[in-house]
Amino acid sequence: MFRIKGRIPRKVLAWGLPTAWGAMALTYKLTCPLAQQDSLGARVVTSAVFFAVGTGLIVHVRQALLRELRQVRKVAGAAQSALLRPLPARIDGLDVAAAQLSADRSACVGGDLYEVIATEHGVRAVMGDVRGHGITAIGTVAAVLGSFREAVHDEPDLGRVLHRLDRALARHVRERCRDPDSPAAEEFVTVLLLEIGQDGEITFLNCGHPWPYLLSGGTVEPLARADPLPPLGLFPLPPEPTPLTCGSLLPGDSLVLYTDGVEDARDARGRFFSLRAALIDVVRNHTVTPQSVLRTLFAALLRHTRGRHADDIALLVLRNDRTRVQCSAPIGARGTARPATTNPQPTNHLHCNGP
Repeated sequence: MFRIKGRIPRKVLAWGLPTAWGAMALTYKLTCPLAQQDSLGARVVTSAVFFAVGTGLIVHVRQALLRELRQVRKVAGAAQSALLRPLPARIDGLDVAAAQLSADRSACVGGDLYEVIATEHGVRAVMGDVRGHGITAIGTVAAVLGSFREAVHDEPDLGRVLHRLDRALARHVRERCRDPDSPAAEEFVTVLLLEIGQDGEITFLNCGHPWPYLLSGGTVEPLARADPLPPLGLFPLPPEPTPLTCGSLLPGDSLVLYTDGVEDARDARGRFFSLRAALIDVVRNHTVTPQSVLRTLFAALLRHTRGRHADDIALLVLRNDRTRVQCSAPIGARGTARPATTNPQPTNHLHCNGP
């Protein structure tokens, strides 16, 4: 036996109640004898009827807008989970933690991006910052991250990985807007590419991004202060960008990558947040683990800005927990995803009200 269930369209449900209220108000005005009278009592009753109808319409519209907003936030949260996938707590002997905080109050998504993947060429990471923030930046984040996740396995040279990201951004901009005068044609991304070899050697390519900090023992120092390349999308890249070697990440050392929203955060008096001072406090008063660094830094940031940061904020912490015994087998087969973990830690999701 077949059953046919009728389904009322959502638009009919959305407009049915306001239409019914409006019809009732017009019917009252045109047919009710009381509404035709000019006495004070009749006017009061008529005003009360129309006030009730108007209030009902406003409440109905407000509830509809709130439902739409909840749906948008739900979709944005799903997009966030798909793009900035929770990083495993450990990748090829490195302890990892990452988190981001969006400046967009309407959704916990932003224009910052990061990823860490173990490959046969070493552990490779990216930290980037898309022009703009919020839901409008998701498309650019997806284009850059998708290209990175493929290129790090295919390209032995870090410079060729950077060229792949640049081409992916260019394609994304062309697809978004054919008009060169459109704001989409001016899209750019600051990018920091990082490679950590099995011996801990650190190699960078920097396109307009802040240099990371190295936590070694009780010291906190910027890893490099060389002039970076321009951000992706502004100027053509050199044909063969030369990666910069910046020493080694020794066992027990930590590397802190961040976006410029961290050091650009201001308090009520307009003073900038001092990331180096906060990191010095971490190494002096806390056990240095990626999770403790994140908790301390985000707590300090939210205290400094009172929760009113104007730009997206992202942090990525890598700590070398390897032994000095070298593995003979390569880590991360060509063309595979990052290694699985039996206890994945969703470190890249923070509530908007704090870490």
